[in-house]
Amino acid sequence: MSDLVIVFAGSPAAAVPSLTALTASRHNIAAVVTREDSPQGRRRELTPTAVGAAAEALRLPIIKANRLAGKATEEIAALEPDLGVIVAYGGLVREPLLSTPRLGWINLHFSLLPRWRGAAPVQHAIIAGDEVTGASVFQLVPELDAGAVFGQLTQSIGQRETAGQLLDSLAVSGAELLVRVVDAIADGTARAEPQSGDVTLAPKLDLTDAHIDFTGHASTVADRIRGVTPEPGAFTTVDDARVKILDATIARGVAPLGPGRLALVGGRLLVGTASDPVELLSVQPAGKRGMSAADWWRGRAAGAGTEAR
Repeated sequence: MSDLVIVFAGSPAAAVPSLTALTASRHNIAAVVTREDSPQGRRRELTPTAVGAAAEALRLPIIKANRLAGKATEEIAALEPDLGVIVAYGGLVREPLLSTPRLGWINLHFSLLPRWRGAAPVQHAIIAGDEVTGASVFQLVPELDAGAVFGQLTQSIGQRETAGQLLDSLAVSGAELLVRVVDAIADGTARAEPQSGDVTLAPKLDLTDAHIDFTGHASTVADRIRGVTPEPGAFTTVDDARVKILDATIARGVAPLGPGRLALVGGRLLVGTASDPVELLSVQPAGKRGMSAADWWRGRAAGAGTEAR
């Protein structure tokens, strides 16, 4: 058994469990690479990434860089790492950095590769109506998320589970998988298998993806709402004003409504789809805090519109 000198690269909260687990392992974290501090909140105060804050609390050396090139590459090379580990850093690893660690780089990715290669695998899995997803640890190669896989885990997707909730869960289970793979690499027992199966892509989502179209089947509508929650955040427009949808569920066993038609039925705010209505449970009108959807509807002015577009 041998310990490895590791450089860890990551940025969002989903990468923190992996950093914490590796720090508690037998291996040595020589440095943590994360994106630079960015303005956050109403006051736009410079704030470190979640990984940056965790690394500081763990008293680990930190390299802040928005691109893994130039000075960042030189700093990493100077550490003479055995292995690079990347979890949702938010940037690509290219040559010469890709070959800098003695054993290259491995990546924890939150999908069952080759399904959902790209920046938003958890969101796309839910939007597509997948019932099962997982996490994969693979060897980083120049092609996007295409390297041979050292290990995978599978996990069912709950019927009401949002992308945020699923990612939080996979971040913890994936961290355990990652440490097992790193241990196996150190011990010389790791075996990577080429990816097999149909490739699907999971590009980053933007606000256009979060605009809910109620003309589809109820399950399609509900899956998209869950898939874009909390980011970029599901929304519709009512009376030309944006309303963020914080929580919703399919309303079975009630009379259908025309697609996009809003109605308060038995104290529940329903919106029509091509099949069953969807019940809006909580919403956030523009400029206001989140609230009960039914309360928001009751508080609207008389004669206000009843269509979600």
